[in-house]
Amino acid sequence: MNRPVQVASELRRAYLFADMADEHLKILINSMQEPRLKAGEALFRHGQPADRFFFVRDGLIKLFRLSPEGDEKIIEIIRPGETFAEAIMFMGIQGRYPVSAEAVSESHLYAFEQKMFVGLLRESSDACFGLLASMSRRLHMLVNQIESLTLQNATYRLVAYLLEQIPRDVKTSPEVQLTTPKGVIASRLAIQPETLSRILAKLRSGGLIEMQGNHITVRDVQALRNLVHMPPTD
Repeated sequence: MNRPVQVASELRRAYLFADMADEHLKILINSMQEPRLKAGEALFRHGQPADRFFFVRDGLIKLFRLSPEGDEKIIEIIRPGETFAEAIMFMGIQGRYPVSAEAVSESHLYAFEQKMFVGLLRESSDACFGLLASMSRRLHMLVNQIESLTLQNATYRLVAYLLEQIPRDVKTSPEVQLTTPKGVIASRLAIQPETLSRILAKLRSGGLIEMQGNHITVRDVQALRNLVHMPPTD
């Protein structure tokens, strides 16, 4: 597989590019940049002018804000196959990043110019409607995440998070490695680190997971689904 075709296949994993015409996707690929970040390296800071959005090819990126006291609150963890900062493209030339972005681990990104993407949308109504459909699906997912954060207890939030990391085609009980540090997960789920540790210990004692350092191995997928009353996948 030649590289443009490979990149296109990777990008179509993300909702933003899933329904994009081949010719438009080719234009974006030909103009994209490929920043590489070391762990702890900043990509952009809160308040900086926003002129690009990003796709994570490898690694983990955290989006966060700092309180006036300097405390970090993680808003989202972006994983391979996901995009971020794309909503800024609709804010015009005055758009600024509302959060900071930093690599949790060594990361390889694809970066796209906001104005070029908007230009492609102006040329094609089909592209616009396809993007609206994709963004609506993503909005529905985010609303569900907000509901779980505000209405459900810490165990529910953690179990739901673990299940979100499991590929859809996994139906039995394989080993699923999660490499996100536990401290980052705690911040993302608004759980105190000591509470997270207690919940993980309980899940481990019940045979649902195993832990080694910052790595969590899911042993019983269906048992986790049962904890949050989630039906098996089709």
